[in-house]
Amino acid sequence: MINITLLGTSGLLPTPERALTSALLGCGGTSILFDCGEGTQTAARKASCSLAKVDIIALTHYHGDHIFGLPGLMQTMFSMGRTDPLYITGPTGLEENMEPILKLAGELSYEVVLFHMGARMRICDIIKGLPDNMFLSAFLTEHRTVSCGYSFELERGRRFLPDRAGELGVPVDMWKTLQHGKSVTVGDMTVTPDMVLGEPREGIKFIFTGDTSPCRSLVEAARGADLMICEATYGDDDQKDMAKERGHMTFSQAAQCAKDAGAKRLWLAHYSQRIKDPGDYLHFAADIFPDTVCGYDGLSTELVHRM
Repeated sequence: MINITLLGTSGLLPTPERALTSALLGCGGTSILFDCGEGTQTAARKASCSLAKVDIIALTHYHGDHIFGLPGLMQTMFSMGRTDPLYITGPTGLEENMEPILKLAGELSYEVVLFHMGARMRICDIIKGLPDNMFLSAFLTEHRTVSCGYSFELERGRRFLPDRAGELGVPVDMWKTLQHGKSVTVGDMTVTPDMVLGEPREGIKFIFTGDTSPCRSLVEAARGADLMICEATYGDDDQKDMAKERGHMTFSQAAQCAKDAGAKRLWLAHYSQRIKDPGDYLHFAADIFPDTVCGYDGLSTELVHRM
């Protein structure tokens, strides 16, 4: 199961109704914060979320509305006595952009580990002791500066077939070994996992885009996503030229990306401050991708494995 909370939905500037866009993911004993603009801590408190034990902060790019909340959050973690390392990742330029942030954060009681995302990394390779079925990956997006989005995947193991294991004479105390993908020896016979496991089962995928124009890399990364939080800075289709110029999307372009990717659900976010009520523009997206929701601060959901 994956818990997702959309902390904020504004782009560039916070408004009285909307904090800057960020999202919090919780799964398997770990939590990941996607972007951290000014006021992210306040947004989290309003959403009844705690950021004190966030393990990973995944930055999509280094514009102020996505990173200016970092020094304050890091100081809060210090004041609460944090000792566990804080892992921060982002696209090219991470070290130089984090240098002034770390200076502003001042004295800390924990290590800040900057790391570059591989094509697809097991979370347990970053943070020891976690389950081995959680993966985080970054994909390039198209903005006015180097930028990326993120995909989080929770794999699902193949169903164990106890009847089949019994037929092969596998003792119960060996079942867990087979479930973890290792062969066992029963008498003079080697029993492989394939002999006692069912067909592969579909996992869960979550996508967070950050700022981007429509691009093929986003569509490919979001293939079959259970939930996609996508920037939708401009509501009206008449603003497509402005969106292209500034490296953003309209509601309909975000919906088209979700449709092309075969995503299951789409939450729109990162609205221009000129949008008073995103619902006024929802039809531009819903006509293309019906399972679209205008995201709002504090919107949350649980993503669970399908039977």
